[in-house]
Amino acid sequence: MNHKAKLGDLVKDRVSGFKGIAVALHRYLNGCDRISVQPMVEKDGKLPESKTFDAPDLKVVQRGAVKYTEPVDLPPGGPEKFMPEGKPE
Repeated sequence: MNHKAKLGDLVKDRVSGFKGIAVALHRYLNGCDRISVQPMVEKDGKLPESKTFDAPDLKVVQRGAVKYTEPVDLPPGGPEKFMPEGKPE
């Protein structure tokens, strides 16, 4: 990927000033990379919604603010594999 931000980095959007932890990377067929950013919990204890930005618009404020290691040999699946009979409740 061509952007500098990595999962777990504290980043800030250069346009809006939105700041938080890079929590997801999205790569599109047209070559556009986007990063979802989760802001910190607010003083009232509420968790604000994450927002997604074009990767080049993000500036890294702090590398490795949250520890992240690449997953290795994880089986495919999602929440359904942990539900009884593989069906959502």
